Amino acid sequence: MEYSILFIITIFLIGFIGSFISGMVGIGGAIINFPMLLYIPALLGVVQFSSYEVSGITAIQVLFATIGGVWAYRKGGYLNKTIIGYMGSSILIGSLAGGFFSSDMTEESINLVYGVLALLAVAMMIVPKKEAVEDSFDARNFNRWLGAILALVVGIGAGIVGAGGSFLLVPIMLSLLKVPTRMTIASSLAITFISSIGSTTSKLLTDQILLFPAIIMIAASLIASPLGAGLGKRMNTKYLQLILAVLILGTALKVWLEIFS
Repeated sequence: MEYSILFIITIFLIGFIGSFISGMVGIGGAIINFPMLLYIPALLGVVQFSSYEVSGITAIQVLFATIGGVWAYRKGGYLNKTIIGYMGSSILIGSLAGGFFSSDMTEESINLVYGVLALLAVAMMIVPKKEAVEDSFDARNFNRWLGAILALVVGIGAGIVGAGGSFLLVPIMLSLLKVPTRMTIASSLAITFISSIGSTTSKLLTDQILLFPAIIMIAASLIASPLGAGLGKRMNTKYLQLILAVLILGTALKVWLEIFS
């Protein structure tokens, strides 16, 4: 595969935009980067990635994007060790399994899994919910086993598409586990980082990662993710949730239109 200047610029901008948004709203960025990598380079005539290649690139991009996001939140007191411990260990198992499963799946099946996960995320984001108060939240009341089971299921799906799973973790933590928004954003980044270790490892072992595009995405992630997280800490939490819901809905519609066409 030949790599032109246009190729490098295109991949870098995709990685920068996805990682900036991911840091801002507490997701790994795969929900945004997967369709952008699948469609934009092909539309510009730069390169046509397969779904296998896209899932591999996004897996390693999410790994580094979440490092930057977690680093930006490290001093805010929003990284909850109990939540991260239970959900992180469970999602790691799921993402490892999902990554290995994906090597035996067709491209259409991988896109279908992405579309289903995206629609689930949209549905959970629009469900009315009473937000937990940050000052009164007590991790001892956190439903640990429900969180672990849900994280395992999310991890399997996320491992298949090369995601960290935060686009599902965020609505799950907000709606079902009643975790406050800013704690959700920070802790989901940490859980997603753990998940991406599993999906990246399995993608590497099954030879699904293109190294050079992945390096470009990593460089963009390390720059953009902390910038997005810094902006996210200053924004109204309702705006953050709205941004996330709109992004997920847009990408879900695009993928399903491609599936049916």
